[in-house]
Amino acid sequence: MSNPTRRPINIPIRVEVAAPKSAPTGAHPHHHEHAAHEDASACCSHDDCCAPGDVTVPVNTASAQAAPEGADRVRFRIDKMDCPTEERLIRNRLEPMAGVVRLDFNLIARELTVFHQLKDASTLAVALTELDMAPTLLEVGQKAAPLPQAVPLHMKLQLAVAGVAALVAEVLDWREAPLWGVALAASLAVALSGGPTLKKGWIALRNFTLNIYFLMTLAVVGAVLIGKWSEASMVIFLFAVAEAIEAASLEHARKAIQSLSALAPDTVNVWRQGQWQSVPVEAVAEGERMMVRAGERIGLDATVLKGPAALNEAPITGESMPVDKQTGDLLFAGSIVVDGVVEAQVTATAGHSTLARIAAAIQEAQAQRAPTQRFVDQFARYYTPSVVVLALLVAVLGPWLAGGGAMHWVYQALVMLVIACPCALVVSTPVTVVSGLANAARQGILIKGGVHLEQGRLIKAVALDKTGTLTAGRPTLTDVITLQRYNAQNALRIAASLDQHSSHPIAQALVAAWRERDPHGALAPVEHFDVLAGRGVKGRLLDQHWQLGNHRLVEELGLCSPELEARLETLEIQGKTAFVLLDEQGAVAILAMADTLRAESRQAIEALNALHVKAVMLTGDNQATAEHIARQAGISEVRGNMLPADKLDAINQLVQVHGAVGMVGDGVNDAPALARATVGIAMGAAGTATALETADVAIMDDDPRKVAQFIRLSQATSRVLKQNIALALGIKAVFLALALGNHATLWMAVFADMGASLLVVFNGLRLLRLKA
Repeated sequence: MSNPTRRPINIPIRVEVAAPKSAPTGAHPHHHEHAAHEDASACCSHDDCCAPGDVTVPVNTASAQAAPEGADRVRFRIDKMDCPTEERLIRNRLEPMAGVVRLDFNLIARELTVFHQLKDASTLAVALTELDMAPTLLEVGQKAAPLPQAVPLHMKLQLAVAGVAALVAEVLDWREAPLWGVALAASLAVALSGGPTLKKGWIALRNFTLNIYFLMTLAVVGAVLIGKWSEASMVIFLFAVAEAIEAASLEHARKAIQSLSALAPDTVNVWRQGQWQSVPVEAVAEGERMMVRAGERIGLDATVLKGPAALNEAPITGESMPVDKQTGDLLFAGSIVVDGVVEAQVTATAGHSTLARIAAAIQEAQAQRAPTQRFVDQFARYYTPSVVVLALLVAVLGPWLAGGGAMHWVYQALVMLVIACPCALVVSTPVTVVSGLANAARQGILIKGGVHLEQGRLIKAVALDKTGTLTAGRPTLTDVITLQRYNAQNALRIAASLDQHSSHPIAQALVAAWRERDPHGALAPVEHFDVLAGRGVKGRLLDQHWQLGNHRLVEELGLCSPELEARLETLEIQGKTAFVLLDEQGAVAILAMADTLRAESRQAIEALNALHVKAVMLTGDNQATAEHIARQAGISEVRGNMLPADKLDAINQLVQVHGAVGMVGDGVNDAPALARATVGIAMGAAGTATALETADVAIMDDDPRKVAQFIRLSQATSRVLKQNIALALGIKAVFLALALGNHATLWMAVFADMGASLLVVFNGLRLLRLKA
């Protein structure tokens, strides 16, 4: 059963598993499970991800957003593009041009990216200038200047004077003053408030685009032609006021997104020339040493050199409690030092920090068109011409079918045109989606597009990885059971020697356990180190060959005696992961590791159950260990001993049963399952660039409760989208009926259209205040 919304492409990701003999690196393959780890080499627990060389995993194209093959790219800042109406006008002009491949719009940032095969891209700027869009070409990597205020002071003054003039025109008309006086006051109101609207209406007409500005211009010109000067002035004034309020509301959503980029300071204290100097963040190189005092923000991603310190990481991870940082811990740009002074080594320059990647991902995400937005745009494309035709029929056939003067029916047709404008319908979806994305980012949940934000509500089952997701991902050595010839300390030294170059958490924990027991001891050098894919590692030390592997390896070697089998089963029933150290004569010792359940995991499962979402654990650990952890977490369905291909098959089965399925993993090792799931969710993505790139949704910290938060936010977004569509169409239907019954005026028509627009915008902005 395929998922029509996901079109995976294959992108090669190198997974190093067999390191050079002189410096063996890689994961720890004798453990089936994995943990969230930035190093791609951590994925060496399974057969199909442990073969030497390149491994190809599917990555969702919706997340990748790759440029079309063979196309150049040019980016424009469009100062006069602030709503979907302008987007449609630009599409109608540029898409038919020969050589234009694709247009990507970012309405919030007012940017347009054109993928093209043109010899001279200046024709694009000319076309945009002819549309009066005020384009500015942006060079590669160039940041656009800050956007101007949505409603500047001079515009507010103009609107105030225009409102007075329109009101004067209405009073004069009501008192039956001479027509020239009414026309003079009305003309002043139109000149002060209607210039941009009338100009955009004329441009739309020249480009054969039926949009809100064309319909409003038609209504105003028509009202003037039939002598309704006062109504024409009030219509254009009210429309301008509504446009200004709408622009201010959109600016609020824009600032919610841009505030993420403003979290990092402009300067940092860097050690240069024997002293601390304040340096712009853009001028700081990777590897430099910086200092941050209490109350200051971290300017760049870094690793702690001197601490300790307590940091508020809420801007990145959404975690409200301060996090203690010790030497070697990661620091994220935008975090705040709550207590202490920290010195750290910069690990990423300003443009490549975690904060910069988050801001860039959200900018790209809100530029993508959500399913509801695509539906609304398609609906409006056919709806608007249909209404124009209907209004024309009313003007022409009204006198013949129902009697009355021709001017009366022309007036009713104009009322219908204003009422039927699709502005409220079109503007409702992008504002709602952007608000949802910004709210999620504040909670430490990065959603890679409106399509994933909408799909979250459909999830009926969630498959969760164990290590690093439900458990802490920090295994500790619990048992060293010797079987023959070697004591526990010697057996542990040999095992640690085999694992000393591995970066996998299991290997690090084993080596750390040996160092705690023998701080001054030395590990033995290893020759001919090799990885036994999905089973263990081997190497030569102390003049003989050694293997360190899991239960499966022992069985394949035919060395699993009843006594050894019983010991392994006992450890596994206790929820421990056991592996065996073997020399040339057989099993020497059993070592066991245990990982503890996160404090939040049980709450996370309870939250999913409350949403009627089934939780399933998929893990490479043995079934007994998996069931032990699952019982603690409250999960009823557990599937252990799973390789990546098995997890992919499990997701396929869950999709067939439940329809929409979420997969929660680390974004690297579970890539096939994450790509196949309806929504792939990466845990602990703040420390892993790969997770930010591969997942549909990235939870910046390690809190599994945010999976349910994401689903709840998706459900809330869906409700608001439906409310907005119902509001927009319902209000129009009511006033359209009034117009057909001769009970509506142009005033009412403007209130119906602009009132609906403001209602849906304000309703969409409510998502910014939605609590976790």
